[in-house]
Amino acid sequence: MLQPKAMADQPILPGSTVVVRDGRSIYNGYKGFVQRISDQRAAVLFEGGNWDKLITLPLKQLELA
Repeated sequence: MLQPKAMADQPILPGSTVVVRDGRSIYNGYKGFVQRISDQRAAVLFEGGNWDKLITLPLKQLELA
């Protein structure tokens, strides 16, 4: 899916809502909130019903929601 030019130029920052885009990941398509960024990886908080999970993923697997 292509993003509009303005959206593609925005960096992923803590507090951003992101979607995982990696077909090999069990989190593909999940939407979460970036908690922190370090060394080209982001800690993303996923919330769903009765569970919360914090996962560290490479930035290249994420896109802004």
